[in-house]
Amino acid sequence: MTSTVANLYQQSWGKNIIAPPSEVTVPRWIDDIKIHGGDQSCLAFGLGRSYGDSCLNQDGHIFDMSRLNQIIHWDINDGLIHVHAGISIADLLSFVIPHGWFVPVTPGTKFVTLGGAIANDVHGKNHHRVGTIGRFIKTLTLLRSDGTILTCSTSQNVEVFRATIGGLGLTGIILTVELQLVFASSWIEVETIPFFGIEEFTNLSTESQSYEYTVAWIDCVDAWNPWGRGLFMRANHSPNDRKPPKQKPKLSVPINCPTYMLNRYSCKAFNEIYYRVNSRSVEKKMVHYDPFFYPLDAVHDWNRIYGKHGFYQYQFVVPFSEKDGVVEILNRISRSGFASFLAVLKTFGHQSSPGILSFPRPGYTLTLDLANRGQKTVKLLHELTEIVLEAKGRLYPAKDSVMTPRDFQSFYPEWEQFAPHRDKGFSSNFSRRVGVG
Repeated sequence: MTSTVANLYQQSWGKNIIAPPSEVTVPRWIDDIKIHGGDQSCLAFGLGRSYGDSCLNQDGHIFDMSRLNQIIHWDINDGLIHVHAGISIADLLSFVIPHGWFVPVTPGTKFVTLGGAIANDVHGKNHHRVGTIGRFIKTLTLLRSDGTILTCSTSQNVEVFRATIGGLGLTGIILTVELQLVFASSWIEVETIPFFGIEEFTNLSTESQSYEYTVAWIDCVDAWNPWGRGLFMRANHSPNDRKPPKQKPKLSVPINCPTYMLNRYSCKAFNEIYYRVNSRSVEKKMVHYDPFFYPLDAVHDWNRIYGKHGFYQYQFVVPFSEKDGVVEILNRISRSGFASFLAVLKTFGHQSSPGILSFPRPGYTLTLDLANRGQKTVKLLHELTEIVLEAKGRLYPAKDSVMTPRDFQSFYPEWEQFAPHRDKGFSSNFSRRVGVG
């Protein structure tokens, strides 16, 4: 491996962990995937956009699946598309949007593979209406460490299917997927509403259940109390599609920024500007899907703004009855002197995923980015985790870097149901850290 290639596989997007694999294979055909067995663990790798260590496999074998990205078959009339799991959401959208179709669920970046999206059972701004991507997977094929290829669905190898959705790559390598698309335009009608405090956020979320997408940006630099401020966005696909806008030159962060650049004061200034600019008008605006769903994708290597030590992304969900826990966490961060450059608050709905280890559950979910300041950051995250535990919530493994075995078993008692279907030939830094192999 060259140093550039090695860096891709030994660091996730958060850049806070270094875990070099001993071997990397980049298959271009399914027959290229050769699992050697023995003591060396295996793990499928997509585009490396997991924030924690669920995509890393130190001293193990990484299979980079991003070259297995072909479209196998597509019924343009009913939107059922059959693809290799290494296809990215970006490429999938480029192919289907001109024909009036859209992905049913998308995370905050389009630079993820479909296989990776399934392994983490990603959710989006429309969870309150449709749930996770796992609900739209019709079939998938799975390569096990003994060379067996299983076809899995709600009617074939059902328990393995349920274990694989949200299974963090621990049941095998996802080879192909049948995904149900949705018929929708590529333009979004967005309404932005300023709010103050958790009660106003709750009221807006309740009255916006008929909107396809809801999400809120919040300012968590200062103490968050009943008067804390935020911007609530609700949106639907436009009934009238348009031509895509002219592409703007993509910005780039060419080097790791100095650590001192991103601090409490710079975040405070950014938040003030962002709030003032976006709270001037609450009228509906028509925007292209790209800036609505993927604002950070417009900046190449944006993770470099956190400096060479990287950052921790932290996402949790707590039940609706525990909203005081959200406020407590925000105030704990404020008192600690940390500041989150990106703080996103939304609600999860009641649509259950087929995935055994799927993260979402009904309640409030908050996503935070915190610069890596070594043990000081880790200590704060463990303190926040205690609040989440007390509130009977859970953390998102795809973004986690701090969960202990005790935490994982408390958050995911379903692990015992999952365990029989795990393939012991597959492992990751995450799975070993939380004590599940």
